[in-house]
Amino acid sequence: MGKKLDRIIDIFKQINSIPRCSRNEEQISQWLGQRALDMGFENRHDGAGNLVINVPASPGYENGPVVVLQGHMDMVCEKAADSIHDFTKDPILFVFDGEWLRADRTTLGADNGIALALALALAEDKSVAHPPLELLFTVDEESGLTGANALEPGFVRGKILLNIDSENEGAFTVGCAGGKNTTITYPLSFVKYPETYKTCNIQVHGLRGGHSGIDIHTHRANANKLLARILNKLRGQSTIRLISADGGTAHNAIPRSAGAVFACDSTDVDRLQDITAEFKKTIIREYAGVETSLAVSFVINDSQIAGPMAVSSEDTQKIINLLNALPNGINDMTVGFEGLVETSNNLARIRTNPDSMVVLSSQRSMVMSCLEMITSQVESIAALAGAAADTDKEYQAWMPNLESPLLSRCLETYQGLFGQKPKVESIHAGLECGIIGGKYENMDMISLGPTMKNPHSPEERLHLPSVEKVWAFLVALLKGYR
Repeated sequence: MGKKLDRIIDIFKQINSIPRCSRNEEQISQWLGQRALDMGFENRHDGAGNLVINVPASPGYENGPVVVLQGHMDMVCEKAADSIHDFTKDPILFVFDGEWLRADRTTLGADNGIALALALALAEDKSVAHPPLELLFTVDEESGLTGANALEPGFVRGKILLNIDSENEGAFTVGCAGGKNTTITYPLSFVKYPETYKTCNIQVHGLRGGHSGIDIHTHRANANKLLARILNKLRGQSTIRLISADGGTAHNAIPRSAGAVFACDSTDVDRLQDITAEFKKTIIREYAGVETSLAVSFVINDSQIAGPMAVSSEDTQKIINLLNALPNGINDMTVGFEGLVETSNNLARIRTNPDSMVVLSSQRSMVMSCLEMITSQVESIAALAGAAADTDKEYQAWMPNLESPLLSRCLETYQGLFGQKPKVESIHAGLECGIIGGKYENMDMISLGPTMKNPHSPEERLHLPSVEKVWAFLVALLKGYR
């Protein structure tokens, strides 16, 4: 690695030594603020924990426009089943694999720690000529865009914003999807099941997972949906009674594992085990070449559990119907942007509480009316099942502005620097730009970043040469604002 890349990765490593799962950003926020003070830069936090660092202009650039470099402090914390990593205290361990950087069986946190590292490296490098900079670092982007939603008027002054949260170097993102999350709650009451019943544990695991926006079109399996399909098969052959179900971790991560415990008549157990084995073969064929580690296990418990208590057979049927009916995956494609998903849904999380089953559904769309349509579909399915549906406040889509002066400058700078024309694209994932643009009038924005693969999963990796290219581009772009 070159000297500058070494420095960026070293800063990134320091960032990754600090716990920063979503809604746990206090330590990283304090660290960033102290680092700014150590460099002699004024900084301020707002009530939500967002941070702005003011970096004075280089000599001769004092009259240039204020440019905002923006990223988020939090990361999605996912790990492999065999990892003992504790995200509340353990540093992320780097593994260098040729041109790629990954972590040891956990998410890498390059989404979006590499943005923080690049911004800090630019701020501290006296050889980089630039206009006044504001480094805007937000909290809780991954679980709800909370920090961006909490931004107040006047917190940033700049009207030019570079969001460093895209994952394909050589492409400038000028639009993104909006979204809503719906929490479905089905009330449960547990009753005794007959002594002739046995309990069984079924698990779907070994899936790739991934980002529910970026990877939703890649035919990756959703463990929650597979679990629903298997349970639907089994309930057709036996009167099963659900005891618990658990799957998925976050609204924006495709579930990698899911499991359920149920009770059934002991005379049906062998047949249900055979049905599960056959269904496993079916789904392995369906996802051949994509889910190479897909596994399904069926375990007969030696002893009774839960009291013996289980959900009634009637409620079990309704829960399975609910999970089976909820949409998942692509709903429609965008007209005008080839290959871009317009509307989608992620059946993100299933949890059994002592008195309820809670299901989280995450909807996205480039078109706000279509977002409303798929959200109402999810709410209607919940109502038909007799469940309550609570949808949170939507976050806005970011509509492309192809006449943007910033976009024109970025295209010219990139082509002059690298001799090739970059892509201009919109993405199906959510970005903070839509919210920030709604809060700060006339904000000219673009999103860019180094190449990453499989964010929000333990397969996340960062392409190191692309980090160098993003650095070179940012240096050249800022230099042009004299």
